[in-house]
Formats: sequence, structure tokens, C-alpha cells
Amino acid sequence: MPKAAAEEEPAEEEPAGEGPAEVAPAAEEPAAHRITDIIMMSNFAMHSSSKTSRLKRTAKAAAPPSVSQPSGRFGAAYFRKYYLNPDTRVVTPSEMRSRAALIAALLMHLQIPVRSILDAGCGIGLLRRPFAAVLPRARYVGLEFSEYLCRRYGWLRGSIASLKVREPFDLVICYDVLQYLDDAQAARAIANFAHLTRAALYFSALTREDWRDNCDRSRTDRAVHVRSGAWYRRRLGKAFRYVGFGVWLRKDVSAILWDLER
Repeated sequence: MPKAAAEEEPAEEEPAGEGPAEVAPAAEEPAAHRITDIIMMSNFAMHSSSKTSRLKRTAKAAAPPSVSQPSGRFGAAYFRKYYLNPDTRVVTPSEMRSRAALIAALLMHLQIPVRSILDAGCGIGLLRRPFAAVLPRARYVGLEFSEYLCRRYGWLRGSIASLKVREPFDLVICYDVLQYLDDAQAARAIANFAHLTRAALYFSALTREDWRDNCDRSRTDRAVHVRSGAWYRRRLGKAFRYVGFGVWLRKDVSAILWDLER
């Protein structure tokens, strides 16, 4: 579940039964000369959202207790609270549009082609339309553990820790999912990323440092496993190298990163 973000616009609910999990709109891709503008605009929007949602505290609070995740927990009431109700939601459609634009722009800058996307833990699909706009030739597949969401939106049902695919995706998205898995499951999921993507990974999870310094605790789900950022980086670093803004590349993928861009 994404960390709480500032309110930016009214809630937008995806219509029920909108279509299958895979989409490939026919619109043209953005021109390469727009890359710098997209990066600057996306970076500004995401920085502004993070800044306005940060809470100032004079004392450090303990991290929430780690808990198991019953399969029936992720039903309609859960997603109404954390995704659709403007008073309690933790992420806005505008923030997700900025995130998709930033990811796409960075990969285009690195000359990494993206023709297929796996959105692991996609929720109500807030990244589907934004990716269709910035990567219109990419096939999108949503993966979800929630039976409710799979029935409602047609997502592929499964776990990122155990999913097997015939052909890896160009890009895997795992946005604020692994804090819902215990240490063993989260470690398996990270190891599985290298089998699920042939090139790039966008990864984010609620960390102990975020819980202490960044997130709005009044709206962020507390029933999670909170770990340090270093815990994730050590495991991701075995198969990936970090390029910035949450984007990682497989170590066997060639891409030039200039010294001061790293």
C-alpha cells in the first residue's frame, strides 16, 4: 500500500469491468526531445507531494508491529479506504501520473525499450492509464493477491514471491507491496524480480526511515512489516544496480550512466 500523500484532486474510481489486465493502446510514443521536460515536471510534482505530506515531529515513534496478512483482508472496504475515499486515501491519480511519466522518461533516457510491463500489486490500476499515455506500445499486465480486485478488474491473481512467467517483462513495477510480506516472503520476491524482468525494475516499499521521518501515519496502513532501507538495498544489489528515482537495472543490461548522473 502506498504511503500517504497530499490531496491533489477528487478521487477517481476505475469503472468496474473496464477490461482485461493487458492493454496496448495505439497512440504514438512521446518524442525523445520531451525527455528532459518530463523528468523535470515529474520530479517537481513528486517532490512537492512528498514535502507536503511529511509530518514534523519532535519525538521518534516506534515502528508499527509486524503482522501476518490474511487473504480476506484485501476486500472492497480496504480499497475504498486507502484508494477511493478522498479523506483517507494514501495516493492520488495525479501522483501516479507523475510517477509513470518519471519512470518512462528515465528509461527512455537510458535507451531501455519498454514493450511489456508487469505491475505487481497493482491495486485498482492507478498506473495503467498513465503508462498507456507515456508508453503506448507497451503491454500492461496487472498482478494482484486480492481476489476481490481480480474479479473486479480482471487482474492476474498471484504472488510476486512465487510468480513464474514464460517470457520476462521489460519493466516490473513493485510499488509499496513488500511491506505486506514477512521477511522470508519479501526476500523470495526480491530474488524473483531477476526472473520476472529482462531489463528494469521500479521498486518502493515503506521503510523504517520513512515511517520515522516521511509518511503521514494518520493515513498510512500500520499493519505491515517495516524494515530498514538497507535491508532492501542489500538484496536488490545482488542482481540489480540502482540508477535513481526508484529505478533499478539488471546488472547484465548495458546502459551508460555518466559519473554525475549516478
